[in-house]
Amino acid sequence: MLTSHRNVQIEWGDCDPADIVFYPRYFAWFDASTAHHFKAAGLPKAELVRRFQVVGFPMVDTRATFHIPSSYGDEVVIETTITGFGRSSFDVEHRLMRGDVLAVEGFEKRVLVRRKEGGGITSCPVPDEVRALFGVAGG
Repeated sequence: MLTSHRNVQIEWGDCDPADIVFYPRYFAWFDASTAHHFKAAGLPKAELVRRFQVVGFPMVDTRATFHIPSSYGDEVVIETTITGFGRSSFDVEHRLMRGDVLAVEGFEKRVLVRRKEGGGITSCPVPDEVRALFGVAGG
C-alpha cells in the first residue's frame, strides 16, 4: 500500500482561544491530504477527472480520534493511506504525527462519482488502473 506524507505548519488562525487546533482544521487538512495522496500516486485530481470523466470523490463518512492536542507553531506530518476499495468507494486513513507521537487519526469513506444524465451525480466504479496505483485490492 502506498503511503504519502504531507508537512503542515500550524498557524495562528488554525487555533482556538485555548491555543489548540480547532478540530475542523484537521478535517480540512485530511481532505487536502487525500488530494495530495492521489498526486503522489501519479494521478492528480484534475487528471483523474479528465481521464476517467468523473467529477471527483466526495466524502460520505468521516471521523477522527484525537490523542494529543497540537498548537500554534507545531510542525506535523500527515501520513495518508488508502486502505481498501469497494465497487465505487474507498477508505482513507490519515495519521497526524507530531514528531514520533500520534496526535490524531482520521478516517474517510469517499465515493467516486460522475454526472448523471439530466443532472445530479451518481457513483461509478473505481477503475482497476486507479486501484493498482495504490497497491490495494478489493471490490
